[in-house]
Amino acid sequence: MTKSATSGTTGSARTGEIAVLANPAAGRGRLGRLLPDVLARLGAAGAPVRLLEAPDAAGAEDACRAAVADGAAALVAVGGDGTVHTALQAVAGTPVPLGIVAAGTGNDFAAATGLPTQPLAAADAVAAAFAAGRTRTVDLAQMRADDGRRRWYGAVLAAGFDAIVNERANAMRFPRGPRRYDLAILGELVRLRPRRYTLRLDGVAHSVEAVLVAVGNTASYGGGMRICPAADVTDGLLDVVIAGAVGRMALMRIKPRVYQGTHVEHPMVTSLRARTVELACDGIVGYADGERAFPLPVAVTCVPGALTVLT
Repeated sequence: MTKSATSGTTGSARTGEIAVLANPAAGRGRLGRLLPDVLARLGAAGAPVRLLEAPDAAGAEDACRAAVADGAAALVAVGGDGTVHTALQAVAGTPVPLGIVAAGTGNDFAAATGLPTQPLAAADAVAAAFAAGRTRTVDLAQMRADDGRRRWYGAVLAAGFDAIVNERANAMRFPRGPRRYDLAILGELVRLRPRRYTLRLDGVAHSVEAVLVAVGNTASYGGGMRICPAADVTDGLLDVVIAGAVGRMALMRIKPRVYQGTHVEHPMVTSLRARTVELACDGIVGYADGERAFPLPVAVTCVPGALTVLT
């Protein structure tokens, strides 16, 4: 398998505006306090820095696309995986590089691409890379919904128990914070049942009973859970991890092992690889980079070198 370019390269110094997408609520509000320092450090790159105005998620994506269309020399995402996910929709498949200042509760894509996960250190690294014109390319995954809509993602598509928990947690008004997610897990454990999945990996059909299916471009999601531990952001392939027809107790025994990636050693867990993955199951809405994506069925393709990163 031919890999996409991964080694750092130094070109001519970039000129023009650095557009910045920031989520002040990232890291449970920590970013709001750090943002002035982050912007100041980005300014050390020697280019104008403009903070994009984004009243909501849709507005943030529109603002990123407009900045790229207007000739921004770079787009910098300041926040967690959700903020990066928004920025990807604007820069994927273009020569405009993405800088990542990891400042969220989950910074899995930044970690997978070898970028600092401490905000001020990341801002310094992005500024230095921009000034030197230093970039590398990494793979992205592109989803296509049944109705033809498309979205990019960088880390992992959750399409099983984890996605169902996210859907339940997002529908809950109380409590706020991590406790809401914990309660959603308990609520869905009571209802846990295997579901029939139909997959097609590089054209080869599979039919499985499973409680969890994840399609990873990178190894981890959810703030360090190594659900697809062998995934490589430069190998041109997607890793598919399937937890079969396990019960509640078995699932709860497997779950702590995800942080080390040793869950794949369990006899009911299967790991596969493919360039393209078609995935269908009734009643599941997929979550990509922790963000609500498309109802299944979806088709996912790994696109080698689709993203240029400042590093």
